[in-house]
Amino acid sequence: MADANGALSSLDDFIAHSTEMLFVAGGDGALLRWSDALGRTIGPALAQGTPLTELFHPEDRGALTTRWEQVRESTAPIHVHGRVMSAERSYKPLACVVRGARSEGLVYGSFRDAPAGDGALDELTELRARDRMLRALINALPIAMWAVDTDGTYLYHEGKGLEAVGHQPGQLVGANIFDLYGEANGAVRRALAGDPVHGLAEVHGCVWESWMVPLAEEEGHVSSVVGFSLDVTEGQRAQQALQTKLDVIEAQQRVIRELAAPIIEVWDGVLALPMIGVVDSARTADAMESLLEAISSRGARFAVLDLTGVQMVDTKVADHLIKLVRAIQLLGAEGIICGIRPTVAQTMVALGLDLSAIVTKANLRAGLMHCMRRLTARPAPPPRDVA
Repeated sequence: MADANGALSSLDDFIAHSTEMLFVAGGDGALLRWSDALGRTIGPALAQGTPLTELFHPEDRGALTTRWEQVRESTAPIHVHGRVMSAERSYKPLACVVRGARSEGLVYGSFRDAPAGDGALDELTELRARDRMLRALINALPIAMWAVDTDGTYLYHEGKGLEAVGHQPGQLVGANIFDLYGEANGAVRRALAGDPVHGLAEVHGCVWESWMVPLAEEEGHVSSVVGFSLDVTEGQRAQQALQTKLDVIEAQQRVIRELAAPIIEVWDGVLALPMIGVVDSARTADAMESLLEAISSRGARFAVLDLTGVQMVDTKVADHLIKLVRAIQLLGAEGIICGIRPTVAQTMVALGLDLSAIVTKANLRAGLMHCMRRLTARPAPPPRDVA
């Protein structure tokens, strides 16, 4: 027993006076012993029971924390790089090697200066830079970043967008997304099955556009899902308001078109379509559709196109008018054009349009009189047989 105590005493003496920066920690990471060399490097931050992670810069503690279980369960050495608080009260880049001793429940380790050009340190520096950029975006934009494990338990929950729903950063960590939001979160299920998901969802009165990315291990199975959610509530409201305005404008335009070319039933079987103002191809096409529908539904025999208020027509409009009259004839009715102004007549003549098969009248009155006569005209009696 005395020999064993002497051996332990010699081990403590060796650690204390070693020129290397050595330490011994418990299974919980609390420091138990350390060399004088490490004490001189770290300074007052070293104390009995101090957690090893507290020696590292807050941004670098995660690397050791996430691997600590691996240290406790294995005797293989684990390498960690990070910035460690020094006696000068500044952070110094050091490389740390830790190794567990399962039989004793202790962890042995050492620090050394990180050599210039250390690839791991360069990678860590790059990761820190990326983390700063990502955190700047998370804190400035209306977004929420989150991650859940295979059971749906939140592992991460941060972002300025959480303010819109009254959540604090990290508030939902440890909670289950399916318990909170039910099976309506089918998108998360699909992401956990390995499919990237992008879509819109309304949660807590806000509309979120979310991207969900499954993270797979080397074996191929999904271990977690990372989510990026953007608050698009204002954009959705603006889009809905714009659509409402567009619907109102469309309704107003429809009324204007109907007023611009009203179809009037002046007598049983007689329809009149007065056209006023500037007549273009689109307006003529709308008038054709409305008039043909009215002729068919009302069983009209005559359709009078009154061009008294039309000052000018172009080639396409004149062609549409001729086609409209022919379409009226195909429905079994008679199309009559009246009120052609001199300028319009000159345009039609210059275009070489053949109006010989179309009834034209000087004005609306003459056109309606033509219809009345045709409606009241009695058919000629059949010829008598002469014996």
